[in-house]
Amino acid sequence: MPRNAEVIRQWTLLRDLEASRRLTIDDLAGRTNVTTRTIRRDLEALQASGFPLFDEVIDGKRYWTLEAKAFRRLDDTGFTLAELSALYFSRTLVECLAATPFQQDVASAFAKLSAALTPGMRQFLDRLPLVFQAKGASPRAAPPGSAKVEREHIARLLDATLNHRRATMKYFSMSSAREKEYVIEPSRLIYSAGGLYLLAFVPEYKERRTFSVDRIRGVSLHEERFTPADVPDAPFAHSIGINEGPPEHIELAFEPRIAPYVRERQWHPSQRNADRKDGGVVLSLDVCNDWALRSWILSFGPLARVLTPRALADQIKDEITRAAERYAIE
Repeated sequence: MPRNAEVIRQWTLLRDLEASRRLTIDDLAGRTNVTTRTIRRDLEALQASGFPLFDEVIDGKRYWTLEAKAFRRLDDTGFTLAELSALYFSRTLVECLAATPFQQDVASAFAKLSAALTPGMRQFLDRLPLVFQAKGASPRAAPPGSAKVEREHIARLLDATLNHRRATMKYFSMSSAREKEYVIEPSRLIYSAGGLYLLAFVPEYKERRTFSVDRIRGVSLHEERFTPADVPDAPFAHSIGINEGPPEHIELAFEPRIAPYVRERQWHPSQRNADRKDGGVVLSLDVCNDWALRSWILSFGPLARVLTPRALADQIKDEITRAAERYAIE
């Protein structure tokens, strides 16, 4: 059983128990499509982790319940003013969640946190973004009325992911510039670079692919179940962007005047720097050769040069040549 599937299932149990007054083990097994033995192990694991779960017998049936105010002990712990202020301010750092299924939960949490502050404290803290800000990727512009449709798509995809249900998805493909229909086995939703993406196995192609949720035109769920394949803990681990693919060894030479900027940043976890005698730097990366990598290299213009592999150097040279031709004076 993939580790991420177990975590997702246990999170589902907590949400179901929170939303319902009480549920039996049979109820929970039916909702998650696993055996009652698995549910018992999950409940024991959650209890051992400190979640306030307890069971009680009512009319001869055993029910499980999640304590209504699961974290009421926080009242006894007490936040310091600095801790409370830091949490309240951190809402500016999690605005990227606004496009995800957690939007309502995040808004509710900060509303409760805000209620614990006096109007004067809130007014002061609301001024902090003027001197300390976090800037992420800008969210895509969405047509009017699309937010509700996207939420419905996300809800169905979450259902399919949590319960391992196959789905049929209508998707607008940029590569073919047309709408296509896929049978998919969803495995994860990922928020990255200002957008929400779906990782799903496509049986027709026998491979896992990445889809932009923005381009999904429809989702319908099947009753048919699938056995989920394991998904890497770190999505897009071999890409500078939001792609998947096998890594290649890449070496790039940067000119001396851009070298200090290149050295001070970590562009990828596989990065290694080697200083050159002229003050430049050679950057080594083990990443996939995708559009994100090529556009990143091109962004340095004449200050960067691909040393290896030769195929990537030829691709970059071709891109530069074609770009120069567009500026040729007739």
